[in-house]
Amino acid sequence: MAVAKAVTNGLRCTRTPHVPISDLCHYLGLLQLPPRRSFHSSQCRRTTETEEEKKDKARGKGKADGPDPVQAAIRGSDPLGPKPDHLRLSPQKRAELTAKRARESLQRQEEKARENMKLGSLSSSSVFGDEMLGEAGSDTSKEASSSTLQTLASRNFNNMSRVLNPRPNARARWQRNMLIRHVRRGGRLTKEMTIARTERRHLAQSHWFKTSMKKLAPLCRQIAGKSMDEAILQMRFSKKAVAQDVLQHLIQARNEAIAVKGMGLGSSQPLPPPGPVVLDASISPAGQNQKASKKSKDGSKQETDIYIAQAWINRGPYGKRPDFRARGRVYMMRPPHTGMTVLLKEEKTRTREQREKEEKTIRKRLGKNMWTQLPDRPVTNQSQYVLW
Repeated sequence: MAVAKAVTNGLRCTRTPHVPISDLCHYLGLLQLPPRRSFHSSQCRRTTETEEEKKDKARGKGKADGPDPVQAAIRGSDPLGPKPDHLRLSPQKRAELTAKRARESLQRQEEKARENMKLGSLSSSSVFGDEMLGEAGSDTSKEASSSTLQTLASRNFNNMSRVLNPRPNARARWQRNMLIRHVRRGGRLTKEMTIARTERRHLAQSHWFKTSMKKLAPLCRQIAGKSMDEAILQMRFSKKAVAQDVLQHLIQARNEAIAVKGMGLGSSQPLPPPGPVVLDASISPAGQNQKASKKSKDGSKQETDIYIAQAWINRGPYGKRPDFRARGRVYMMRPPHTGMTVLLKEEKTRTREQREKEEKTIRKRLGKNMWTQLPDRPVTNQSQYVLW
């Protein structure tokens, strides 16, 4: 305090020319200013306490005798508080801690999703559901209905709606239009609707064969109109190189038609004898309804036998293959790729088409445009003499 008063008096004395500058510098050198706290968290140096500060501390006017226990518990030894764990850890331990937290969060999400997930089941119309659902004839109607309700209750339709009903508004508009059309016709089905409900068909498209359209087209003409087993037999003994690819595609198309569309499963066909499973029908013994017969349009075959109604080819992309020539020349060749598509139907469809064709021919022959030599009318006034 004495030094501060002296400095103040010195500043006042600077207004008069009688006080020299050296005395003012002497007073400024004796002045001790308290240091200010820096911006970083380290503790600043403390100056020595003066006698007056010691007296004030003894009287209780200054700080308390001891630190506050609450503040000490919160901050610890550091007046700004303890450092967080992620600041006291090394970078390697900090990365391990972050990865551990991420794994725990992912595990919690998986457990939550596992609790909400509901497994589906096969429908009653599935061809693979016989083993799980059991024989339908052995259960009563009540047990069958209860099992169906349990099966439907175990499904999560919210997860299935994304695939079964991706566009609900468009589906509602289509159902409305179909209902209006049904009411206008009075519930009567058209010919196309009746055929679609009573007959089965399957369209199978192959991958791209490494061949040209000129080589694949004769094979498609050869198998068109033949039964499935006969077409497989023709491709098995064909000398064409691409015939083996066509053979594998026909076997795949037949398996898809049986498993997906239920074609070729006639009730009158006997079960095959027990033995090893044969994947190629051309090397297995022919059954009663699988023997080759040229009378395929008069209904002599079973209605469920599969035949190839149509077969056509599709032009595919061209590849690139270098052709190295003399003098360092390289030509780029374009090998073609071709695919084929077969439309499989049952003999029931071929019998109906042949019957409709014959009926159309008869109607045309007996129509109004038919020329006759004499009018078709009953004979009257019969006599034993010729009337001329």
